[in-house]
Amino acid sequence: MEWYEVGLGLLGLLMFFIALGLPIPFALGAASLPFLWNIQGLSTSLISSELKLWGVWIDYILLAVPLFVLLGELIGRSNIGPNLYQLMHRRVRIHGSAAYGSIGACAGFGAVCGSSMVGSLTIGGVALPEMIKLGYGRRLSSGVLAAGGTLSVLIPPSLILLFYGIVTDQSIGELFIAGIVPGLILVTLFVVVVVIWSRLAPGDIPASEAAPPMKAHEILYTVGPIALIGLVITVSIYSGIATPTEAAGVAALLTVVLAFAVGGLSLSGFKDALFATMRTMGYLGLLLSAGVLFGFVLTYYRVPQEFTQLFLSFELSPFLVLAIVLVFYIVLGMFLEPVSMTFITLPTIYPLMHAAGFDLIWFGVVYTITMEIAVLTPPVGLNLYVIQGIGRGEVSIGDVIMGCLPFIAALVSLIALLILVPDTALWLPGAMR
Repeated sequence: MEWYEVGLGLLGLLMFFIALGLPIPFALGAASLPFLWNIQGLSTSLISSELKLWGVWIDYILLAVPLFVLLGELIGRSNIGPNLYQLMHRRVRIHGSAAYGSIGACAGFGAVCGSSMVGSLTIGGVALPEMIKLGYGRRLSSGVLAAGGTLSVLIPPSLILLFYGIVTDQSIGELFIAGIVPGLILVTLFVVVVVIWSRLAPGDIPASEAAPPMKAHEILYTVGPIALIGLVITVSIYSGIATPTEAAGVAALLTVVLAFAVGGLSLSGFKDALFATMRTMGYLGLLLSAGVLFGFVLTYYRVPQEFTQLFLSFELSPFLVLAIVLVFYIVLGMFLEPVSMTFITLPTIYPLMHAAGFDLIWFGVVYTITMEIAVLTPPVGLNLYVIQGIGRGEVSIGDVIMGCLPFIAALVSLIALLILVPDTALWLPGAMR
């Protein structure tokens, strides 16, 4: 079979199975199997499928994924995450402190948890009802929290950067380092959005916010756990003391201790965190396994390589290629969630970006920001529905979408900055080599 027949056949079958309502992991596997049978025959392909699936579940690098997921679930079910918002809101006494506090709390949460949805759910569950009660506009309240959750995807540790590193065989440590400066810039851009919003629509921010200041011991109990967990992750990975998997294991164990000791975590909350992690990994594990089969078929028929050669034969400029890829991901992000997009499309796209002359560490950061836009765009923007659900009928999906638009503009601005000044992402990894 020709490579383009395989590529179109895989894509067609995948869309067909998704349209039938089959979950994406099963759709990926079902689309791959006919071509796998063509390569190896029925009996051999079944055995090789079992070996490839098993290989994913015992992969040492992938052990970091459930550990980071567990870490986020523990923080979300203890008082550590909500207290972080209370600190930023009650301690920083400025006009609009609840909005700025939401951004700061999401950034702090992102430094210890790599999931956008968990970030929005944890901080949003506390902040959204309080912001509405204080008199903040519904669009501003929902938009700042939906967008704030995306900071967890860029500020390391990030599950999307982790998956990107696995698929593209890039250094996960360098990807994490590369996300730091853009992550801090994005926090600044979100703050600027709120400042401009307060000027254009002053009625969306109350004149005064009555919130008692936090006491010294409350501040210590709030900042201490987040700072300690974040230091364990960053220092151990960036100094070379530990691999991302080892750092995730130590950080998860430390989080268990801190969540019980100072976070008020109960045994039932701990059990809920374990079950939530298992449910998440049940889906992610199947997705990873099916993605391996899908990638094997693509690689066997040289679809990524041939597609790259075909694309380059048009002699397009590298930046036009990049623009096409980014538009493709933004449109695709309206219908698929980021993890699925990573395993479906990235094996074909990243060789193209490498051949076009782009640094794959740099592209990893740009790709991750594009995935942040994906979780904010309807109809399948996960963060939109998380915040709407937290609103309990007081916030409509239209409010959330309209509230996110200025923050999406900030994300697009960050991509433009990275294109104009690539060292925004590459300077820190280069300095730490």
